[in-house]
Amino acid sequence: MNYGHSLQFGTFITPSAGNPERVVELARLSESLGYDLVTFQDHPYQPDFLDTWTLMSWVAARTERVRIAGNVHCLPLRPPAVLARSAASLDLLAGGRMELGLGAGAFWDPIAAMGGTRLEPGEAVDALEEAIDIIRGLWDVSERTSLSIGGEHHRVLGAKRGPAPAHDIPILLGAYKPRMLRLTGRLADGWLPSLPYLQPGDLARGNAVIDAAAIEAGRDPREIRRLLNISGRFASQRGGALNGPPEAWVEDLLPMVTEDGIGTFIIMADDPGMMEGFMGLVAPALREAAARAVPGGFAAGSLRKAAALTKRRPGIDYEGIPAPLAASAIEPGDHGYAKVRSTYMRGGAPGLVLPVRTPAELAEALAYARCHRDVPLAIRSGGHGISGRSTNDGGIVIDLGAMNAIEVIDPERRRVRVGPAARWKDIALALAPHGLAISSGDYGGVGAGGLATAGGIGWMARQHGLTIDHLRAAEVMLADGSLVRASAEENPDLFWAIRGAGANMGVVTAFEFEADPVGEVGFGTLVFDAEDIAGFLERWGALVEASPRDLTSFLVMGPPRRGRQTAAQVMAMVDSSDPEVVVERFQSLAAAAPLLDHQLSIATYAAVMQNASDAPHDGQGDPAARAGFVRHITPEVAAACERLLRSGQVYFFQIRSVGGAVSDIAPDATAYAHRSANFSISAMGFDRARLDAIWDREIHPLCEGLYLNFETDQRPERIHDAFPPATLARLREIKGTYDPENLFRDNFNIAPEAAR
Repeated sequence: MNYGHSLQFGTFITPSAGNPERVVELARLSESLGYDLVTFQDHPYQPDFLDTWTLMSWVAARTERVRIAGNVHCLPLRPPAVLARSAASLDLLAGGRMELGLGAGAFWDPIAAMGGTRLEPGEAVDALEEAIDIIRGLWDVSERTSLSIGGEHHRVLGAKRGPAPAHDIPILLGAYKPRMLRLTGRLADGWLPSLPYLQPGDLARGNAVIDAAAIEAGRDPREIRRLLNISGRFASQRGGALNGPPEAWVEDLLPMVTEDGIGTFIIMADDPGMMEGFMGLVAPALREAAARAVPGGFAAGSLRKAAALTKRRPGIDYEGIPAPLAASAIEPGDHGYAKVRSTYMRGGAPGLVLPVRTPAELAEALAYARCHRDVPLAIRSGGHGISGRSTNDGGIVIDLGAMNAIEVIDPERRRVRVGPAARWKDIALALAPHGLAISSGDYGGVGAGGLATAGGIGWMARQHGLTIDHLRAAEVMLADGSLVRASAEENPDLFWAIRGAGANMGVVTAFEFEADPVGEVGFGTLVFDAEDIAGFLERWGALVEASPRDLTSFLVMGPPRRGRQTAAQVMAMVDSSDPEVVVERFQSLAAAAPLLDHQLSIATYAAVMQNASDAPHDGQGDPAARAGFVRHITPEVAAACERLLRSGQVYFFQIRSVGGAVSDIAPDATAYAHRSANFSISAMGFDRARLDAIWDREIHPLCEGLYLNFETDQRPERIHDAFPPATLARLREIKGTYDPENLFRDNFNIAPEAAR
C-alpha cells in the first residue's frame, strides 16, 4: 500500500523532570542529526515528568527546523478551546513547526485524580470528535462569525476565532480500536500508533478501517499520513524484530513502508547513540530501499484535501494551473486563504489567488487568465486601494506581493527602481539615507503599483507634484505576456497612458522614479471646532490656496453627532526643516477656526510614512466611496459638503489639497488630466445606493473630474468623469494597441475602441 508519503523520521523523548536540560539537548540533537520531528509523551498527572506543553515551547525556542508534537496529548486534561489557542500560538512563534497529536484518554484513575472527568471508551471517542471540531473551528479565521458548538463533553458558546496558526497544523490521532480508527479516517491528518501495542496484521487492518471511513466521508485516504512509534536495539546478530544490525532493521521496516504505507517512523529512545545510529545507518538505507521498492515513488506531498476541493469555484480550471504556479497557488479551502482573500478595505472571496515572484511567473499567470475570460481578474500589488478592485468574488487574483524590491540605482541622478508591491513606507526608508523622497500617498502600507499607475496625491503634492510626475520609465507586462519598456523614448504612448490609467494597459513589473532631495519636514495635526461646517471648509480651502507650495494639507471629518462637538482634523506637511517656517505655515492654517488641539513635530518623511501595520489585510464588506475634483472650496461647494456630512449617509469625509506643482504639468501630458484642480474630495458611506444618491445630487454637479483610486462606483459614467473626452479617446486607441482583447477589464474598464 503506497499512500504517496515521502519517508520522514522522528524521535520520541521522555520528558523527565529529573534532568530537564538533557531532555532539551536530546531534542536539539534530533534536529542536528536531521530528524524531521521530535515528540514527547504527555502525562500531566506524572509528577516526575515535565509539563509537555511547557517543554515543547522551550524546545521550539531552542531549535530552528525540526517539527514538534505531543505523542499524544492527554485531551481529558487539556480543554480543546485552550489547546487550540496554545497550538496556534506555538505554531506562530515556531514558524509553522507545530503538529498536534491527540488521544481520547487512558489511565483514567490519575486523570480523575487531577480533576479530569472519567469517561467510558465510547464517551471518550465522542469527546475527541467534539474537541477536533472546536480546535479546527477556532483555527478557521476565514469564517467571520464566532464559534458555537454545543457538544455533550466540550462546548464553546460564541468564542472568537483565532489566532490562525502559521500553517495547517496536522492533527494526529493515537488510535487502535475500530471506532477511533474510523474517526481517524473521517477527521484526522495522521494515524499515530505504537508498534509495541500492535499485533501482527494490525497495521493492515487499521489501514483498511481508516481508508473505508475516509472514502465514506468523501476523503482521499492519501490525506492521512501513517506514522508509527518504534523501538528496538542494535546488535551484531539478529535477535528478533528490530533487534540486530542496521541492515536487519531495514529489512524489518521496509514492508511497513511498501505494504502498510508507513510514512513516518518515530524512534522511541533517550539514548543519543541509538538516535545517531538509526539516523545515520538505518534511515538512509531505508529511504533508498523504499525508493527502489515503490515504482511510482512518493508523490502525495502536495495532495489537496477533499474539504478544500469542495470549496473550489465554478469556471476555474484548477487542474490546468501552470506548473510554475501550482505549488504556491491558494484556493478557498487552503490554510493561507484567509490572509489573501481580502484587501485593506474590501472583503473578498476569489476562487484562486496566484502569487507570482518574477516576470516569468507573471507571464504564466496572465496566460492562464486569458483562458478564463468569463471569471473576474484582479491584479494586486499592495492590496490597500479604497476602490477594492484587487480582490473579487469567484475570480482570479494575481498577487504581485513578492515583487517588492527597492533599489537606488543612481544616487547622483536620484534614480530608484521599485517593484510594484513595494510599500511606500519601505520606499521612504530606503531613500532616506540618500536624502531623497518621492511624494506618495498618506499611508505607508500602500503598494507602489496601484498608486503609481493612477496618480499619487500625497503629503508633498503641492511642492513636488504627483507620484506619476516622478516616473521616468517602467517595465510593463502586456496582456499577451510580452515585457516592454515604457518611457518618453520607448513606447511613449504606453508611458503616457500608464501615468493615470495604468491598470487598464498592463501590469507594471518595475518602476523607475526620479526622487527629489528632501530633508526633514514639518508634520502635524490641528483639530478645529467645526460647528460651522461650511464656513470652516471655505476658510480652510482659501488658506491652503494662499499658502506657499511647501505646505500640503489634508482635512478629515466625520458626521456631526448629537451631543458631541463637531470637529475637523487637519493634517499638514511642510517641506522645510526650519522650525520658524513650519510654525508660520501651521499658524496660517490655525486661522480657519478655534483650535481644540494640536501637535507638531520635525521629522523625516520616512518617519511620517511609518504609519502602517504589517498585519495581513482583513477587509470586510464592499466599501462605498465617491470622489471628485474641484478647483476651489467655493461657498457652493462648502455648503454641499455640509449637507453631505449632515445627511447621515457618510462616515468618512476627506479633502486633499492638490494644485501647486501638480498644476504645472500640462493636462494632456499624462492620462491624469485634471491638473487645474486644487482639491480632491472623497467620502465613504454606509450604503452604496444612498451614498450615490446624495453624492450625485449634491457634490457631483460641482466637480470637474474625479480620482479613480478614491472611487468605487462602477457605473460607466465614472470613466467619463475621470478622463476628459480627448484623453479617453486616446486611451481607447492605446488600449486597442496593447490590450485589444480587453483582458484588463475589471478595474474601471476602458474598453478598446473596437470592442465598444
